[in-house]
Amino acid sequence: MYSDLNRVIDAVVKDRGLSRAVVVEALKFAIISAARKKLGLDYNIEAEYNEELGEVELFRFREVVETIEDPARQINLEEARKIDPDSEVGDELGDKIDASQFGRISAQMAKQVIFQKIRDAEKENVFNEYKDREHEIINGIVRRFEKRNMIIDLGRAEAIMYQKDQIPKEVYQNGDRIRGYVTEVRNTANAPQIVMSRACNEFMMKLFEMEVPEIAEGTVQIVACAREPGQRAKIAVASRDPNVDPVGACVGMKGSRVQAVVNELRGEKIDIVPFSDNHATFVCNALAPAEITKVIIDEDNRKMDIVVADDQLSLAIGKRGQNVRLAVLLSGWKLDIHSETQIKRIERDARRMYKRLTKVPEGVREILIKTGYTDIKDLAEAEIEDLAAFPGIDDTLAEEIIDEAYAVHITGEWPLPEPEGEEEEDYLDLGQADQALQAAHDLFAEKKPVDGEKAAASEPAAPVEPEIELPEGDDFAIQPEALPMIAGKTAQFLIQRGYGTRNAILRASIEELSKVPGMGLALAEDLKESVRKLKKEDVESSTPHE
Repeated sequence: MYSDLNRVIDAVVKDRGLSRAVVVEALKFAIISAARKKLGLDYNIEAEYNEELGEVELFRFREVVETIEDPARQINLEEARKIDPDSEVGDELGDKIDASQFGRISAQMAKQVIFQKIRDAEKENVFNEYKDREHEIINGIVRRFEKRNMIIDLGRAEAIMYQKDQIPKEVYQNGDRIRGYVTEVRNTANAPQIVMSRACNEFMMKLFEMEVPEIAEGTVQIVACAREPGQRAKIAVASRDPNVDPVGACVGMKGSRVQAVVNELRGEKIDIVPFSDNHATFVCNALAPAEITKVIIDEDNRKMDIVVADDQLSLAIGKRGQNVRLAVLLSGWKLDIHSETQIKRIERDARRMYKRLTKVPEGVREILIKTGYTDIKDLAEAEIEDLAAFPGIDDTLAEEIIDEAYAVHITGEWPLPEPEGEEEEDYLDLGQADQALQAAHDLFAEKKPVDGEKAAASEPAAPVEPEIELPEGDDFAIQPEALPMIAGKTAQFLIQRGYGTRNAILRASIEELSKVPGMGLALAEDLKESVRKLKKEDVESSTPHE
């Protein structure tokens, strides 16, 4: 026979989504609580649910003794044998308690305990369900707003999206559907608190993971992400498979994949840049679409000075500094953007500064300027071993230079007066600049790492080239500036170094060509390949006739 209590238990299990065992345990706990309220806390009471009868049975357990010392937990042998004739001293005897004697107050208390236990079980179920969904994207419906915080209905639970986690300028009304990233699930006293966000970086990264199969599979990885929610974002991506272009995979056919993410973020602009282990290359990529002329790295302070052409300065900085701000967040480096004109002015002021110092040899001043020592504070905070690495400076002189610079930095009193009656040149001529750059390059190219330190390789090793025969009859003059990959100033440096003919460029190694200012290993390799394919008639046809 299926009792009424069984039907009630089944209904609660179905409506509340709980297991039958949890509901039965709540019933047993409630009946025990009511019994102890009626009989007292000293009694050893246990409850069992009888499935056939459909009722909770109560049993009081007492120890069989000769002499009773604790009436609540002991029974003498004579009384025990009335209940069970086989009872002996030392046995644990249980007898059934009639629950009908408890009365209305005990029944009301049992009811409250049952409700509380069921609420606790529901809360635990919800917490366990959404704890497993932490750091995932879930859907919900906007229900109401409390002090600008959005309350979202998830079905069995409610989530909160604080104002700081909402994308500015996004407007939602009650009943609107919304997607968000679960940042945290907390088990509070009243109910589990589920915190959602649309403004965090992880939300955008999860959206890309949902749209780009290569990211979900692990072939493409999002290495870093920086956002100004609702306005613009940058993500750096890398590929574990050399045959997979990480940027192209994220963009998709005709931009379909990235456009899906942009639509979900209500038009937020997204820049996708390739990640590089070379810090300078990565920062240049992060500052796209600006074109970078030069990068000066200060690894100790994790800082870079970025030099761009005058017409690229506003593009590198971005609207209200947005581009460089996102690049800083993406790369983790402090970035200072300078135009070429600003750099020339800084170098001019640095030359005037060195003329007012007595300890720095003239022959090394230009190298110091090119390697970033352009301010009296830079010299004052320099390390002795760093300055001693420059030609003409030993440890003693390096210490004297630092002491002199520190004294000027603290007191503001210079050893020599400012030069008068002479105009300082704004720039060095090409020959002087070439010599200073080459000296700085040679100095740090030959510097060996200290024991225990890891040598930082700024560029990959030059490839080994096979020797080729170059007949003089095949030689002809070329114009480097006519080649698409060579800039004007770099072309002048090439001609000054004697690379004005086909054979001169082909005889030079890639490493030698890479030392020309404005060149690098990759560009040097491209230059040799282009010149190798170049024919004399191509040059003559491209040269204008008088």
